[in-house]
Amino acid sequence: MEPLGDQELGTAIENADSLAWSVRGAAGRQLASSDKIEEVADVLHRLLLDARNTWVIQETAEALLERKDTIGLRYVLLAYSQAGTHDAVDHLGAALDCNPEWMTTEGADRLIKQYRELAADPDASVRDEAQQVLAKLRPREEWARDSTR
Repeated sequence: MEPLGDQELGTAIENADSLAWSVRGAAGRQLASSDKIEEVADVLHRLLLDARNTWVIQETAEALLERKDTIGLRYVLLAYSQAGTHDAVDHLGAALDCNPEWMTTEGADRLIKQYRELAADPDASVRDEAQQVLAKLRPREEWARDSTR
């Protein structure tokens, strides 16, 4: 996707407040792909915790994870740590757990590296979530050992 121009970015920010869930979800996807992601962090956070529709949460989280970078993962972990409803926790958790990157060695290695980086994040809630994920993972050596038995 091409970077958003200033006008497109402004429109996406406005659309994040739309009454229509489909417009908010599309705005979340656009903003998540922005090269100015840090400038729209508050808007993304609000969309990740959307109280009106879980599709907005899911769409925004998946778009952030599709970036395949640490900052996108960090924003999803931060929202997950602050989610106040069962639905938000469920959809954010599903986006994290079902991230297709887990299906390839290269993707899993990248995610583990990012989680390790986030395990030292200055924000305690991000750090705690990353540490919890890492604690659940088994080293590759253990998987290989178990498959030969």
